[in-house]
Amino acid sequence: MSAHPPTRPAASGEATASPASPEATASPEATASPEAAEPAKPAEPAEPARPAEPARPAEPAKPAEPAKPAEVRRFWQALGLPGLVDVHTHFMPERVLRKVWAYFDALGPLTGGVEWPITYRREEAGRVALLRAFGVRAFTAMLYPHKPGMARWLNDWAAGFARRTPDCLHTSTLFPEPGAAAYVREAVEQGTRVFKAHVQVGAYDPSDEALDACWGLLAEAGVPVVVHCGSGPAPGKHTGPGPVARVLARHPRLRLVVAHMGMPEYEDFLDLAERYREVRLDTTMAFTGFSERMAPFPRRALPRLAALGDRVLLGTDFPNIPYPYAHQLDALAGLGLGDDWLRAVCHDNAARLFALPDTPEPAA
Repeated sequence: MSAHPPTRPAASGEATASPASPEATASPEATASPEAAEPAKPAEPAEPARPAEPARPAEPAKPAEPAKPAEVRRFWQALGLPGLVDVHTHFMPERVLRKVWAYFDALGPLTGGVEWPITYRREEAGRVALLRAFGVRAFTAMLYPHKPGMARWLNDWAAGFARRTPDCLHTSTLFPEPGAAAYVREAVEQGTRVFKAHVQVGAYDPSDEALDACWGLLAEAGVPVVVHCGSGPAPGKHTGPGPVARVLARHPRLRLVVAHMGMPEYEDFLDLAERYREVRLDTTMAFTGFSERMAPFPRRALPRLAALGDRVLLGTDFPNIPYPYAHQLDALAGLGLGDDWLRAVCHDNAARLFALPDTPEPAA
């Protein structure tokens, strides 16, 4: 049994912000427009009022020093792994992703007003190349709509991205709307490997009747669904374990992967994973200094996490993380659950779920 690298102390700035999920900020259009507010009545000036100066655009916060590829590779090589499998990375149309980044820069309401420097702000090709340099042998393109009419368009883009990026697991999404079952079926028939659902950003009830046929199709096909359903960074009308529990009661074979370990309702989602054999949890941002400050994982639950070691999957939120990629890996090592647990979480569980070949194929 090889020893894992020692946990690094959190870098400066890693443990000073709230646990808000970066993916939760992906719909700036959904926030209230400042133009909707009633303008205040001006006082009667003694002289003509000067025109207001135009608002200065928000300047991005300074990102952390990115992890060097060799640092990440040393982590999984010390564990004797062929690489990493990251089930929670974001790729989406460039103009959509740039809106997401602009929302982070502006400290919008869904970020909790916390500075959120994007550590890996670069063009698509550069982001793919960096994951490959890290030794991530398979990753996802987590994308999601926040209104009707977006899902099919996003799915079309994601299918093209998967074709030109063979190490990306073909990702699709859905929304409660007429025709959802039809485009979910089409995605499955086209070979999608994983779905993404975002209850918080989409502001919908996952147990909505409009999605029931979709969950049935995905359960029957055995296609995993990564779902952001926890109440971090701020509770929504349909976040928390209750709505997802209703879905699982009807579709107990649905392969649901709870994003962010269900932050902050960690133990409630551990309950669901213990109750339903096909429920899994991804590690995205959990246990990091950034999240532990405001939503710490309860240490009393670590034995339960260890017992579920075959159903915990590595996720990171790359590229939208406010700290180096290696910090997520070090945070997992710092739990002290052992090398076997780390090997399962960082590679083997996802490799088995997605039936990856034993020997990594070279990237095209």
